Amino acid sequence: MQSLLPESITVDEIDLPAVKEKNVRVSVLRLDKIHPVISGNKWFKLKYYLEEARSLEKDHIITFGGAYSNHIIATAAAGKMFGFRTTGIIRGEQPQELSHTLHLAKEYDMQLIFVSREEYKNKTRPKGLADSYNDFYSIKEGGYGKLGAKGAAEILDHCKKETFSHIACAVGTSTMMAGLIKASLPQQQTIGIAVIKNEPTLKEELLNLLSPGERNKNFQLVADHHFGGYAKHKPELINFMNELYEDTSIPTDFVYTGKLFYGVIDLIKKNLFPSGSNILIIHSGGLQGNLSLPKRTLIF
Repeated sequence: MQSLLPESITVDEIDLPAVKEKNVRVSVLRLDKIHPVISGNKWFKLKYYLEEARSLEKDHIITFGGAYSNHIIATAAAGKMFGFRTTGIIRGEQPQELSHTLHLAKEYDMQLIFVSREEYKNKTRPKGLADSYNDFYSIKEGGYGKLGAKGAAEILDHCKKETFSHIACAVGTSTMMAGLIKASLPQQQTIGIAVIKNEPTLKEELLNLLSPGERNKNFQLVADHHFGGYAKHKPELINFMNELYEDTSIPTDFVYTGKLFYGVIDLIKKNLFPSGSNILIIHSGGLQGNLSLPKRTLIF
């Protein structure tokens, strides 16, 4: 398996008409270059959990996610790379045909256990687990938790963060956004583009990962660019992703980063950012999710 390559991260400035017109600068922190599977923010969110599991002498990691979860496939691959057994508790009944994400997770020897949405929500212990819960090291969905946020705070170590006025990211569980807020400077604003529709607890979950002082920092959750909800998309989003690739050679995915870039460009057009702003977009990887789309939907 290919090694993790944090040194391959770059900061790429993009030049688009909407950006020029509003007199702002936009750069992209290319975390997607770290690894083809354990890509982007996934490694940052996982690293301290894996360290703790090793220190506790746990060799079996259990985690949670849906059929298109980048976290599930990243955990499976990281388990394979670092010698952990892995089990994924998957939301929803087992389909006749697995998503590409879950196929890949199985290829990395992850055991998949499907539970009903009600059981998943209530975190009911699923049948089919050979070990007792005491034998597992458990990681929450999306790497949510203080250790995940601690790792995500290190993302901004890979750029000259002081040069940026705004930091923008996609938000699923809010773990990465919490880490970015922790690492942000007083003069900066962190903007999260939510990819989930009507999630009433999202801001509360974000605040739970922040200290009282960090809650007073400048940040904003934007909930208008989910395109129907998690892993949902519309032709407008797909067209935007293809046009963005033609203009910048930056690939995005329809679950997270496509919505993120669309949201940032839309907010620039709507004058959310003052003239002279210097915006950093965090490319959080996860491109494997695009493989579930019909062939030739995307040009990359």
